[in-house]
Amino acid sequence: MEQVDTVVIGAGVVGLAVARSMARAGGDVVVLEAEARFGEHLSSRNSEVIHGGLYYPPGSLKADTCLRGNALLYQYCAARGIAHRRCGKLVVAGPGQQPQLQALYDNALAAGARDLSFKSAAWLGREEPWLSGAQALHSTHSGIVDSHALMASLARDAEDAGAVLCLRHRVSAIGCESHRFTLRVTHAEGEFDLRAQTLINAAGLAAVPLVKRMQGFPRRYCPEQRFAKGNYFRLAGASPSRRLIYPLPEAHGLGVHLTVDLAGKARFGPDVQWVETPDYQVDEQRQGAFETAIRRYWPALPAAKLHPDYAGVRPKLIIDDQPHTDFLIQDSRHHGVAGLINLLGIESPGLTAALALAERITEQT
Repeated sequence: MEQVDTVVIGAGVVGLAVARSMARAGGDVVVLEAEARFGEHLSSRNSEVIHGGLYYPPGSLKADTCLRGNALLYQYCAARGIAHRRCGKLVVAGPGQQPQLQALYDNALAAGARDLSFKSAAWLGREEPWLSGAQALHSTHSGIVDSHALMASLARDAEDAGAVLCLRHRVSAIGCESHRFTLRVTHAEGEFDLRAQTLINAAGLAAVPLVKRMQGFPRRYCPEQRFAKGNYFRLAGASPSRRLIYPLPEAHGLGVHLTVDLAGKARFGPDVQWVETPDYQVDEQRQGAFETAIRRYWPALPAAKLHPDYAGVRPKLIIDDQPHTDFLIQDSRHHGVAGLINLLGIESPGLTAALALAERITEQT
């Protein structure tokens, strides 16, 4: 039986960042990815936003890794020549919503976010005359990044450091003992067993189902998972802004917001649509709801200018029948299985937080 030091399951942006960091720290690292390409799910079906850390409770994993990851990501993109732009974000409050905007600002400051300022309706009228708002919160550290180029660079770095990236290799079963993990791996030519001393479960949407298949893992530490689909619609014609434009956040998401890509084109999304299984077909019947949401901050949105673009799916954790809204990183202190780290519920701001998460995981192993 083949044996390696570390296996990382999942080659999304977080899995690739972890593999890169672990390989640089020394030891054999193998990345097992079920799909034919890296980053096929969460990592390539999002807004490609570099978040500034506004929304997450102070001291939470999301807050800490988002803020640390923001700095690391800008540094990494600059060093590697990865296309990105620090375009800034406006979170817009309508009439009567200023108290919620103030609460968001207070939370962001307490969490450690920097370079935030309020913008008046007069300022918005000068800088973004198309935009309707009583006040806005401006985050200068928010931006956009080419997520595909980022993942390609992380994959190259990992392989240059000695990691082996195995695409079309699906983990079908795991025998789970401390520092002794036996993986049944299925690929095009059959099956084989692989043994590892350290196992990093970074399988994204498949991470919780994978935990449920771990023989020897204490079941009481496995959360439930729901799927929140997010549809995106693109805007025909030029974007009205070069900034990111967000409404105030909602219960299960950040609201239908405007993001610009590196070519200057605009898209809107994601919404929240609960689904039983991951589904990447845009629900065109939701276009009317999109137009209604967008017209709250862009009243003059032209008719018939939205077109279906793509959809993504986010994992939402349930623990003790309650939503768990933070990242969940399980190591032996949680479940008692030495050498096993489960990265669960890694949704937004996972792209921003990836390098910080990798830094933490490497320190923990």
